[in-house]
Amino acid sequence: MPNLSELEHALPVAPLKLVSMNGTELFGNRVNNYLVDYRKTINNVTKKDPAFHGYAEDSYLLQVSCPRFGSGEGKAVIKESVRGKDLFILCDVTNYSITYSLNGFPNHMSPDDHYQDLKRIIAAANGKAHRINVIMPFLYEGRQHKRNGRESLDCAYALEELAEMGVSNFITFDAHDPRVMNATPLNGFDNFSPNYQFARALLHSEKDMIIDKDHTVVISPDEGALNRAIYLASVLGVDTGMFYKRRDYSTLVNGKNPIVAHEFLGDNIDGKDVIIIDDMISSGESMLDTARQLKERNAKRVYICCTYGLFTNGMDAFDQAYEKMYFDKVITTNLSYRRPELLERPYYIEADMSKFVASIIDFMNHDISMTNVMTPTEKIQKILALYNARKDIDI
Repeated sequence: MPNLSELEHALPVAPLKLVSMNGTELFGNRVNNYLVDYRKTINNVTKKDPAFHGYAEDSYLLQVSCPRFGSGEGKAVIKESVRGKDLFILCDVTNYSITYSLNGFPNHMSPDDHYQDLKRIIAAANGKAHRINVIMPFLYEGRQHKRNGRESLDCAYALEELAEMGVSNFITFDAHDPRVMNATPLNGFDNFSPNYQFARALLHSEKDMIIDKDHTVVISPDEGALNRAIYLASVLGVDTGMFYKRRDYSTLVNGKNPIVAHEFLGDNIDGKDVIIIDDMISSGESMLDTARQLKERNAKRVYICCTYGLFTNGMDAFDQAYEKMYFDKVITTNLSYRRPELLERPYYIEADMSKFVASIIDFMNHDISMTNVMTPTEKIQKILALYNARKDIDI
């Protein structure tokens, strides 16, 4: 956790409480454990002050539930007092594994269902909590962030709705288009990237990489991820390249213009390790085509780093591509739901984000500048120096 000295002299906004909604229990427990450890080990001036009772607790998790009636209608129930609390609500709209009974039939929760439950929790706490903060790693309707023709602007409207309900701060990770924050310009909107966690997970799993311009390159699979690729390449001190998607704009398939080809823009990658970085794997077709082309250009190894591994079409295509050696590893975070079979794949690596999220919550609860957690450049360079010296990077 960065800059602990700043927390030692900072006062909390209000007593901290964490709501872990349906489908986030495992991740929420990890975050809670880090928060408990932080508060017990840090020498903060408020720990022994009776005026700040509740600063160091055995758990910050708030007991809530969102039961459903037989018709599918629901409600939120908060089972303990939230008056005067600084409330952080953790929500994963991608977790389709949660089911409820709808007229006797099992119904899987959609992003709309999760979003509606989030609003129910906010409505139950509003007027009582001191402040309400929403942590939504995968931004609800984040892919519908701009209007082309007669379309709804779902993401912008959702942010506006949450702001009107009293949400003070909104925290997300690798928003598909962070400019959607302009929908609520007077409210807090923080968009974080897991670059440090990607670097740490990759360097932990591979012991023989050489990170320099002659041996490694960072690739963006499309123009939308170019900024991420440029940042990571700059921090690692390597070159970057990109693919751009050539689409057929005269045809519409499943609501999208089909991709005709992926064109590569970049230097020679012959014999180099390639890191592909993007915000998500949805069906994975574009990512696998990118990996295939890189191997055809004689890339040594291909590592796919994506914040969210949705795999909406299942794992078969990735299993086949792995057998054909199109890629070597897939790294995703644990910010969103991951199907159990993904965790069993030999090519899968998890980038754990629970410690990072806990530090974000702790800094925000103390009203300290988020710059402390938003710029991981020094941390990445530190683990890279340790790795190149072949020392332990467990920091």
